Amino acid sequence: MADDQRGSGNRSALGRLISVDERVFADDYWGRQPLLSRASELPGSFDDLMTPAAVDELVSHRGVRTPFARMAKDGSLLDKSQFTSSGGFGAEMTDQLDSAAILSAFADGHTLVLQGLHRLWPPLIDFVRDLVDDVGHPTQVNSYITPASSKGFSPHYDVHDVFVLQISGEKRWILHPPVYTHPLSNQPWSDRTSAVEERARDTPAMDTVLRPGDVLYLPRGWIHSAEALGDTTIHLTIGVASLNRYDVAHQLFGALQDEAALRAPLPAGIDPTDTDAVLPHVDRVIDDVAHVLQQLRTDESARRRIAERLGRRFSDITRPEPVNPLRTVDFMNDLGAESVVMWRQGLDPAITQGGGKIHLGLRGKTVSLPDECADAIHQLRSRKPCRVGELVGLDLGSAIVVARRLLREGVLVPAS
Repeated sequence: MADDQRGSGNRSALGRLISVDERVFADDYWGRQPLLSRASELPGSFDDLMTPAAVDELVSHRGVRTPFARMAKDGSLLDKSQFTSSGGFGAEMTDQLDSAAILSAFADGHTLVLQGLHRLWPPLIDFVRDLVDDVGHPTQVNSYITPASSKGFSPHYDVHDVFVLQISGEKRWILHPPVYTHPLSNQPWSDRTSAVEERARDTPAMDTVLRPGDVLYLPRGWIHSAEALGDTTIHLTIGVASLNRYDVAHQLFGALQDEAALRAPLPAGIDPTDTDAVLPHVDRVIDDVAHVLQQLRTDESARRRIAERLGRRFSDITRPEPVNPLRTVDFMNDLGAESVVMWRQGLDPAITQGGGKIHLGLRGKTVSLPDECADAIHQLRSRKPCRVGELVGLDLGSAIVVARRLLREGVLVPAS
């Protein structure tokens, strides 16, 4: 992304969160150990992302609905009926936040969690989209608003990496090393409650207080708990669902479904509960899989298809930048040689050619254009702003037609 599109100080989104060089972070901290970055070591505050006034606005004026919010105290969730209600005439949905009920529960010591803010709050929508580009992994953000001197959740671990951004107030964080390293999304801490509780009684690996502007990075699996000190505290938890080697293995083993031998049924009359009867088939499958994997080792096109499957998985679970429909329609109506367009940030369609056309595989549809547009497509795909009249290989009339089609399909956006 161009520097003039970045946030405060033209720093990358990741650069705003860490006090070390991005390469040092990737090599020494990512997925390995926590990193505490004090506000004095970072380029600026996070007031552009979240403030107490923004929390009040979200709760009282935005019609936020569950499950975009929850409330908890001492590790137990409050039933949503206790803090939601109908929005009244014209907005009768009964699961909208009730600001008065939230005030009552908050005063009683409940933590308010605003979830999925990367879909609700414009500054975080843009910031998280930039962070996805920086780290290369799916990312989301919640906000935790905790009453004075209260605990929101007991010691636990997350199945995703987190960046904790302290927005206001002070909060004490206590960290312990994992009891289960690199847990997957289907391996929650509740599967290891006793081990987590026992580890939490050990001497902490880190016991620190976060103050406004501080950031704490935690790899998935690290046990943590937090307690508000003094006044109400607000922090953002940016969760990163890091793609991992198991994800690669999952895509690799997905390729095994193309092997006829592995699709063959087990014998009729087999007793699946008889371990000794099943064991020979386990051995045979191991041999078959080993044979297929050895073939894959020397088949670059097959290995590329596996890598492409992981890319498609990433695209499926991340969202490109939002488009502005009304602005885009007005822009399309006035499209000309000097109009400047850009590839939509975060959009990564599969691009193929065949049958005299170039095809862009988008969610739920394919956009096809004549082959003579291929050079222009690849030019735009570089993500640099481009004047319509300068699209490679197209006369002005064709360039306007192509740009208008791609704007309409949400592939391009007007450049800022």
